[in-house]
Order: sequence, then C-alpha cells, then structure tokens
Amino acid sequence: MVRSELAEPFLIKIGHDGRKRKALGLRDMEGREEERRCGKWRVACGLYSYNLRDVFTWHLLKTVLMGQVLSLLICGTAVSCQYLADAGVETPMLQSFLNYALLLLVYTTILLTRKGERNIVHILKTKWWKYFVMGLADVEANYAVVKAYQYTTLTSIQLLDCFVIPVLMLLSWFLLKTRYRLVHFVAVSVCLLGVGAMVGADIQAGRDQGSTRDVMLGDGLVLVSAVLYAVSNVCQEHTVKNLSRIEFLGMMGLFGTLISGIQLVVLEIPAVGAIKWDVRISVLFAVYALCMYALYSFMPVVVKMTSATAVNLSLLTADLFSLFCGLFLFHYKFSLLYIISFVVITVGFIMFNAIPTYTALPEDDPADPPPGSPSDQLLAADTDSERNETLTAVAAL
Repeated sequence: MVRSELAEPFLIKIGHDGRKRKALGLRDMEGREEERRCGKWRVACGLYSYNLRDVFTWHLLKTVLMGQVLSLLICGTAVSCQYLADAGVETPMLQSFLNYALLLLVYTTILLTRKGERNIVHILKTKWWKYFVMGLADVEANYAVVKAYQYTTLTSIQLLDCFVIPVLMLLSWFLLKTRYRLVHFVAVSVCLLGVGAMVGADIQAGRDQGSTRDVMLGDGLVLVSAVLYAVSNVCQEHTVKNLSRIEFLGMMGLFGTLISGIQLVVLEIPAVGAIKWDVRISVLFAVYALCMYALYSFMPVVVKMTSATAVNLSLLTADLFSLFCGLFLFHYKFSLLYIISFVVITVGFIMFNAIPTYTALPEDDPADPPPGSPSDQLLAADTDSERNETLTAVAAL
C-alpha cells in the first residue's frame, strides 16, 4: 500500500518528463523570441548592453525624486539667505552653527544613549581625529563659498563650484575604489553642459551678481571650497555605507558645533551684535536652520542609495529652483535657457544613475570591470549568504 502510493507519483513524474522538457523548450524559444523583439530597446553603455526596462526602474525614479528634494532644501536655504542679506544680515557662521547645533541635539544625543562599541565614548577613543578632519572640511567648505561672494561674481561661483564633481570622482576612485564606466563620464559632461546653459541664462538676464573686488581670491576660495566639499562627501559616503548614518550625523554635529562655534566667536561677534532682531529675522534664521538640518539628515539616505557623486549631480538643479522662486519673489527675468538647463541636468543625472558603478576588489584589475553586471554580483552574494544560512540551520538541527 505504501509502496504503491510512493511509486505512482514517481511514474507520473517520469511519464510527464517528456512533456515537461517540451514545455521548457517552448518557454526557452519564447524567451529568445521576446529577447529578439526587445533587442531594439537595448542600449550600449561602454562595453555592456542594458535592457531599458531594467534600467528605468522604481529605484531610479526614487533616486531622481529624492535628489530633487535635496535641491529644494538647498533652494530653501538660498531664499532665506537672500532675504537675510536684503535685511543687512551677513552671518554665515552663525547660520552654520545653528544647523550643527540641531544635529548635536538630536544625533549626538542618540550616540550618547548607545552602549558598547557604538557609544560615542568608544567612537571618540578610536576615530576622533577622522571625524575632526571631516567636520573641519565641511565647516570650512561652507564658509569659503559664502566668503567668495564678497570677491567674485555669481557666474564664476556657479562654474567653478562644479569642480567638486571631478575631484569627488577622483577621490572615490582612489579611496573608495569606485569604478566608473564610459556612460558615467558622458553623464557628467551632459550635466556640466546644463550648468553652462544656466550660466548663459544668468548673463542674458543680467544676473551676473556679486563683486569684482578681487576675482582671483574669490575664484580661489570657490576651488578650495569644492575640494573641501569633495573630502567631506567622500568621508560621508564611506561612513554611511560601512558604519551608520547616525554615527556620521552625530559626530558631524559634535565637531561641526565645536569648530563653527569657535569661528563664530572669533569672526562674527560684532556682526551678530548688530542684528536687529524681530519676528521676521527670527523666522528667516529658523527656516534656514531647519532646511539645512533636513538637508544634512536626508542626504546620507540618498548617498547610501547611490553615491556622493550622484548626489552632487542632483544638487546642480538647486540653483535653478532658486531662480524659479526668484521669478516670483525677487522678480528675476525669465529665460527659456533655464528650462533647457533643468532638462539637460536631469537627463545627465538619470544617465549617471541608470547604470550602476561598482567597487573594485583588491585582486581586480582597476582598468577592467568584473565579468557580469553589478546586479549579478549582488545576486550571487545573496545566494551564497542564503546557502550559508541554510547550512547553518541544518547543522543546528
């Protein structure tokens, strides 16, 4: 009785084996036919080809949308800064100090409540100097670019500020072992063309604002700021991808508050004392601080999903959002080049994120990408992980 019950399904399985193979063959032929039909939708990127249906995914859409949220937050800081400047308030270090203080109150406090190696005491004992360098680079980058407005023009700042992208790619190549493909360099070039269109629109609209008191000094400050931003962003990418977002923000809040607080006392006490405080000025300071706090809190999430280079490409549209706001708030002159610039930068950003980068292993040849796509490598890693977990569970049984 038991033997017949076991044998019957086995015979059925053998009897249907030929039909199963036939069905598998038909599905294989259908798959090949579908691949041939979809071949015209494939694009070549470097030495690889990618199906457009696999490229334009929900993850890419989320990346684009989150990048534009970051640009809108920067737009909020720019608009509040413009109103503060119109009111005669020029205290960039005070504004930065408020942002770092908020990070300190929230994220550094979280680190204080942790135990073990994740506690702030253990982090300071082992890595304090690394976070000090990262905080110093971030604070001075913010200060240098704001200071540059006193010496050079808006056009120079917009153009030279893009220097952060090649520096960031270079640092990522050597420090993070990130490897780029041809499409990534093309995408960066497309984004920079969009910036050129934006600068052309500014000149056409007569918005070449700023000072020409010492152009060489101002341009030098912008370049120094770009290098410091690149250092800070590479450190941020390494920290959020290998350690944690909370650790990065908590240590940035601690050292950023300390460094900006010292500079505030040294450089801006007279300017802070001259502020005529009222409800409007207080609200503008609050808007700036909250936008910066949201930007610093949200940026590591996007960096972890993509990369620091991709985030900086998305931030190129921040000036355009500020200009669109300025059309209504500050009565800027409209130009069709602004729309063209926005579209070109967005296309370049999509191109950069559509094809993933990969991290070279020590045994990899830096010049040659590994066989298979990054998604294949991730799937293989996931498969190995699941196999190890299964073996562990069997051994435990």
